[in-house]
Amino acid sequence: MIHALFLSLGQLLDRRVAAVFLKSLALTALLFAAAGVGLWWGLHWLIDNYGPWMGISREGGVVADIMTIVVMLFAWWLLFRAIAIGVVGIFADEVVAAVEARHYPQAHAAARDVPFARSVAMGLRSALRLIVINLLFAPVYIVLLVTGVGTAIAFFVVNSWLLGRDLGDMVAARHMGARDLPKWRQKTSFRRFMLGSVGTGVMLVPVLNLIGPILGAAMATHAYHLGKTK
Repeated sequence: MIHALFLSLGQLLDRRVAAVFLKSLALTALLFAAAGVGLWWGLHWLIDNYGPWMGISREGGVVADIMTIVVMLFAWWLLFRAIAIGVVGIFADEVVAAVEARHYPQAHAAARDVPFARSVAMGLRSALRLIVINLLFAPVYIVLLVTGVGTAIAFFVVNSWLLGRDLGDMVAARHMGARDLPKWRQKTSFRRFMLGSVGTGVMLVPVLNLIGPILGAAMATHAYHLGKTK
């Protein structure tokens, strides 16, 4: 996996990979901006129409502004990974193709481009799965937080598993049908978990988390093809 990491770092400035990074970052920022504007407008409307009933003056727009900032900061921390992976999933085929063309030309020639509609569906499923699973595990996180042990470990393990699955699927989808994916996942569970661990670690670091999804997609490509040679 370390070998895959260094190979992926070496291709981050590749024109095709950089283009996907810029597109995915722009779309992620646009989605958060749209959510922020929608939240700001909704809170102002709520205060303007129901503020007095809730004990807030009609001039309490500053409350809506503060609430918007607080909620969006929390949402950025909580949802960035889900939104970023979902967005990258839409463009992942371009990253995988670029890595394969440079390092695995024979596999690239035999690969099937993933239709855009399938890429979008995979990206949406990835984001939804990450949000839902983490919400389901929220009681576990809270219990472990109260006891003072294991919350960070549990969060890391769960998200490494989820990310490893999503990144692996981005590559495997170019080389096998949907019916073959479950069997492939079983055979590669440990390798994908390790892949997800590296990706999750990167995405927990401020600034580096911006390149985390792209780096993960590139690493997944190397992990898939290097694993087949063993």
